[in-house]
Amino acid sequence: MKGLFTLTSSESKRLIAKAVPLLPQVNHALENGTIIVANGTTNAFVAEELGGARIPSKLLYSAGIITQGMLGTTPVDKRIPALVLQKGKRVDIPWQDALAGFGPGDVFIKGGNAIDLDGCVGVLVADPNGGTIGRALPVIQARGATLVMPVGLEKLVPSVAEAAGCLGARTFDWALGTPVGMIVVTNAEIITEIEAIELLTGASATCVASGGIGGSEGAVTLVVTGDERQVGKAREIVEAIKGEGPITW
Repeated sequence: MKGLFTLTSSESKRLIAKAVPLLPQVNHALENGTIIVANGTTNAFVAEELGGARIPSKLLYSAGIITQGMLGTTPVDKRIPALVLQKGKRVDIPWQDALAGFGPGDVFIKGGNAIDLDGCVGVLVADPNGGTIGRALPVIQARGATLVMPVGLEKLVPSVAEAAGCLGARTFDWALGTPVGMIVVTNAEIITEIEAIELLTGASATCVASGGIGGSEGAVTLVVTGDERQVGKAREIVEAIKGEGPITW
């Protein structure tokens, strides 16, 4: 069987977020370890799915943002702190403190701004010291923890490496918005809409188109294939998340 549907940017984020808890590494960490859900708009949806509490302003669960046609950041004093879970329970400690105790079996969840077909993810950074990913990545890699990166297909680019080579916050003569660099991640557990569909239903998914107008900017159109049960389950899930509202202030 086959099915065809389009997801807006927010609907894609919700779909991906619903799949994150099904990853074996995340499931294990919910029982036995620590999970940090770093700030980001997609991660705001992930935090809702993992933490069980609604986040009223998903923009404030982010740091760097692209809005009103420009790169920018959210006000530091208004940001919602990153979610930290230890053995499935929320703990009110800074994510940096939780990271200090990281090891195998722990999971760090971080979104991205670019993804390519080679499985590379690019994270834009305005912080001259590398921001969240610049602080977390060395610890994750050195200690054997898991990095999960939920990224929508709207962020697909030809080459993350090429994009990173063009960037560098102090290399620009001018910039409309905040100048940034990019950190490239090559060994993360990536979840796009494709992996989300497979995790949630067992069906296969193919991205066949992207873009739209009238509120569907950033949308992706997908085809799902599988048996009757798998494709039927995909339809149920998609219909349930249809109407997810846009992220606004």
